Amino acid sequence: MNRYPVRSCLLAALAACSMFLAASAARAQYPEIEYASPDQSVWTARVNDQGEPDNPLFKLAGELFAKAGIPWHGRTYPAARMFRYLQDGTAQFSILVKAPALQSCCLLSRKPVAKADIRVYRQGALAPIHSREELAGHSVIVVRGYSYAGLKDFLADPKNRVTSFEAPTHTAAFRMLASGRADYLIDYAGPAAETLALERLSGVQSDSLSQQEVFLVLSKTYPDAEKVMARLEAIADSLDKDKLLSPNTK
Repeated sequence: MNRYPVRSCLLAALAACSMFLAASAARAQYPEIEYASPDQSVWTARVNDQGEPDNPLFKLAGELFAKAGIPWHGRTYPAARMFRYLQDGTAQFSILVKAPALQSCCLLSRKPVAKADIRVYRQGALAPIHSREELAGHSVIVVRGYSYAGLKDFLADPKNRVTSFEAPTHTAAFRMLASGRADYLIDYAGPAAETLALERLSGVQSDSLSQQEVFLVLSKTYPDAEKVMARLEAIADSLDKDKLLSPNTK
């Protein structure tokens, strides 16, 4: 009686069992992470098929987690809910500014992984703006929903003599600027670049006003959070982050 086919079947079964156990061990080592992001992006004006921001930070997260061997999915939330979910561990990861609300619940990377550039846009012979104080006495367009790292408080303060106009979208904001509704427009570089590429407005110039540094954020409830954060930081250092986060102007 030929026993080799039986032996081959046993070896194949053992190999399959070993692969299953290895995959199960990997899943047990790295539970799936939920990446929570705000439903209004400072990186893009584009939306996906679900009507949510087509967040380029998801590309960065995808590279990080693929190299780390960690399963993940991304979801967007209103900002208040996003912070609440990070605080209670419902969501375990994000890429955000150093918000005080995250200090006790989460680990933050030692170095920023990206910077969101806040710029001032103008037309004609208007002087460039490099500080918020230089906006005093001017009219300014802003996009609804953004605080611009606290800049809106400065714009709203009567002593600064700034007349603000709020646009519902990035596109509406640039059309208002083109029609001469205000002297300046404040916007984030990513969504502004996308909008200008579509609107094809001529003669628009811009200057950097400030930058917001963003960091990897990992909930302390995630298993071996400190080791995982160190691994993600090392991987982030190896990535071409500027390429991953460049605005889509096509």
